[in-house]
Amino acid sequence: MKKEIIINASDDLQRIAIIEDGRLAELFVESEEKERMVGDIYLGTVAKVMAGIQASFIDIGLEQDAFLHFSDVGDAFREYAAITGDDDVIDEISEEEDEEEGNGKPGGGKPRDQKRKWRRRRPPSQVQLTRGQEVVVQIFKEPVGNKGVRVTTEVALPGRFLVLMPFDNKIGVSRKIQNFKEKRRLRRLARSILPGGFGVIIRTVAEGKSEDVLRADLEGLVQSWRDIERNIRKSRPPSLLYKDMNTSSSTMRDLFSEDVARVAVDSRKMYREIRAYLNLVAPHKVDVLELHTERVPIFDHFDIEKQIQQSMTRKVWLKSGGYLIIEHTEAMKVIDVNSGRYAAKREQELNSLRTNLEAAREICRQIRLRDLGGILVIDFIDMDSEENKRKLYEEMRREMRRDRAKYTILPLTEFGLMQITRQRVRESVQMSVSETCPTCLGTGRVLSKNSLFTQIERWLRRFRSQSKELRLTLKVHPSMETYLTDGTFSPVARLMLKYFVRMKVISDHTLAVDEFHMISRRKNREITKDFSV
Repeated sequence: MKKEIIINASDDLQRIAIIEDGRLAELFVESEEKERMVGDIYLGTVAKVMAGIQASFIDIGLEQDAFLHFSDVGDAFREYAAITGDDDVIDEISEEEDEEEGNGKPGGGKPRDQKRKWRRRRPPSQVQLTRGQEVVVQIFKEPVGNKGVRVTTEVALPGRFLVLMPFDNKIGVSRKIQNFKEKRRLRRLARSILPGGFGVIIRTVAEGKSEDVLRADLEGLVQSWRDIERNIRKSRPPSLLYKDMNTSSSTMRDLFSEDVARVAVDSRKMYREIRAYLNLVAPHKVDVLELHTERVPIFDHFDIEKQIQQSMTRKVWLKSGGYLIIEHTEAMKVIDVNSGRYAAKREQELNSLRTNLEAAREICRQIRLRDLGGILVIDFIDMDSEENKRKLYEEMRREMRRDRAKYTILPLTEFGLMQITRQRVRESVQMSVSETCPTCLGTGRVLSKNSLFTQIERWLRRFRSQSKELRLTLKVHPSMETYLTDGTFSPVARLMLKYFVRMKVISDHTLAVDEFHMISRRKNREITKDFSV
């Protein structure tokens, strides 16, 4: 699979496109208004403890308090409390626990296969948080809708090859590294260079890397943690202790791998930054970096802009003639698969399977491209064969393996529905580049002209029952003005005759298409609300 990273950077917006075999697979957008927050570390205070939902709200200086669920409070919490000097919240460690944990040092205590992990999620019943208490937290989920950021006390610092975890003795290796001998080599190497009191996760790109390369990455991460410790001691909450990389830098750190054939960027400043980074971590891959200097915009040159526009639409067409309908609701995302054309009865099952398999591949791409998270329900075309249902399920599992987010896929239900849960880290791309329509308020529907006309008539009926005034001015959207005044015996003429009033219709393009305003010509003021329900 040919993979490319295309970056479009301007003063106030950065867009990073991941291209796989010539098709847009992922899109990341960062603006000044919506800056990347995942990975940022804060010193905050507990603003509210909600035992009923097993969570607390942490004041970290943002507009909305951060959400900390008790399941995201790890045992390392007491170590951060020691740094802040808040000794009252440190749990006592029994001698038995201390011996079993091995004092947090690799190789200490019981053998590794019998030893409990130092960093573990504590049972909610054991979490003791009090209002005003200082806590060190890291953002792992950005605000979505009216929900604030979600945080954890289990801090992790990602590097190019390693992820450093303070107060942990665990050494983990990416599951994507398949070679057992290589996994064992990396574990032994990490154990030999890892300072006491730290844990580490070895990332996929570390496969085949030498000790010097991993040591350099580790030393940089340890130094970053030492800086954070100093900031914790001298800062007062709420304060930012550590700012993670911006979107473009984190993309290069997390997504640049040996299979990337091209990195193209249209900003000279960013080109220099990425070149310096590649010279440091992958000097043999510097040649894949290109500076786009042509007059044609970079996203137009690589045919990305058109694909982005298509990703924002509600309907997505399939090559077979079928199509997908993608709907966003408050609780979940719903995807409907339609065949789009009539299939002969004797071939119906086969055609349904073909369309469903094609739809499955496109759905997996759309999930990544739109960054859809939370609960997803897919309504595939009905099939009778259990074997075909199994094939569809396996196809979805195979295609979703490309996704870096955590997900769970369930087989088709009795009603032909497939349920997927996918890790939601930030708002979907569509939500991040758009806002709620001020006219329909996100419903996607507005009152029909006929319904608005009925509303105006009901208003007039209430007005005539309470007032003797006979002259009015009606302000409406230009499209509604055309509807009301069209014809010899127009709708507005019928209203004037029926309710015995003189009404002048004026168009106002600033009004919504389903909005109207009534003005008293005698009082020279708006009276719409005076006679509304």
